Amino acid sequence: MSAGPLELDEIDRALVRALAEDAHASAGALGRRLGLSQPACWRRIQRLRAAGVFRGARLDLDLERLGFGVTVFLGIKLATKGRVSLEDFERAVRAIPEVQVVDHVLGAFDYRLRVVARDLPDFERVLRRRIMTLPGVGNVEANVMLSEERRPGPL
Repeated sequence: MSAGPLELDEIDRALVRALAEDAHASAGALGRRLGLSQPACWRRIQRLRAAGVFRGARLDLDLERLGFGVTVFLGIKLATKGRVSLEDFERAVRAIPEVQVVDHVLGAFDYRLRVVARDLPDFERVLRRRIMTLPGVGNVEANVMLSEERRPGPL
């Protein structure tokens, strides 16, 4: 269970923003940027890490350079909620490597998936052979991503 939001001062917020831009920045470089000593900056980073503000580090992969030129967002409405458990659907969808994100949502759809594919024919193959055969899948709506801009968030 989460303990609720952590009280962050302006330096903490600036530190989180700086690390969101470059997670590999050293405490010394960050301290110079924020007007802190290296040890003071390092202690703040450790406090934020211990409080669970940082959930880990991730690689930001260039999917196109890796051969995945198409990203599609799928809205999935389950057809048989009573007969197929959400856990069955979630377990099955997690086994599909092309599905990068699975969000359980409220609204017109039950799930929102982020799916990557090499090209549109590859996406069609994934859709027909893997996604449409998942337990309980009913209506599916696809939106092909044209471009993406990542924003740093509200901090």
